Amino acid sequence: MLETHFFQVVWGWIILAVLLVPVQLKITAPYGRHTNRKWGITLPYRWGWMLMEIVSPLTFTHFFYHGTGAKTEALRFIFVLWIAHYLNRSLLYPLRAKMGGKRVPAVIVGSAAFFNLVNGFVNGYFLGNLAEGYTNGWFFTPQFIGGTALFFMGAAVNIHSDNILLGLRKPGEPGYKIPQGGLFRYISCPNLFGEIVEWTGFAILCWNLPAASFAIWTAANLVPRALSHHRWYRQNFKDYPAERKAVIPGVL
Repeated sequence: MLETHFFQVVWGWIILAVLLVPVQLKITAPYGRHTNRKWGITLPYRWGWMLMEIVSPLTFTHFFYHGTGAKTEALRFIFVLWIAHYLNRSLLYPLRAKMGGKRVPAVIVGSAAFFNLVNGFVNGYFLGNLAEGYTNGWFFTPQFIGGTALFFMGAAVNIHSDNILLGLRKPGEPGYKIPQGGLFRYISCPNLFGEIVEWTGFAILCWNLPAASFAIWTAANLVPRALSHHRWYRQNFKDYPAERKAVIPGVL
């Protein structure tokens, strides 16, 4: 019965992601270049970012290792992929990024932390308690091999694109510039595209509903975000490359 309720929660979580897409297409989340003070109390951007992102690895780790299921080598590999991604997102990236003086609305930090809490729970709980079939033979399945390759390809695109963005301005230099190089040749937000590919790969290599819910949420969050960035670039740079799409090369 508990397992049935768990999957009902996951399906509800997926439905919520789909229902929020029209809202996110209409309302641009007010952080980064879209920040404004109309959303109430704000926090220092760096600390707000770290706070909302660290929730995911902490929650995932808790439910994974406190679960009663066997921790096979395949499951430990999946665990390492999750933690490696979030160590970069919650610690390395915000420490490298030029966030000094910037603010983020507390409501954005709170909503992102809530997402990471639920997402970390459904994936950590499933893998720690309900996962079956993740024996050593899982390493040789088509979904594991293909999904893992896709995960690392997405991670590489995400990190490389972030590095281009982090290197756009010299220390103390204000304003924004048009990013060049890598997949920026084709799309405005290859960092977001890379993350979508990364978690799609994760869903394939795990081949379970909670991982699929994460991939769906990632696309539901980041595609509207990319479209907002793309519009912003076009509005603020008259010489912005006309051939660039927003987030999917040649498509969107």
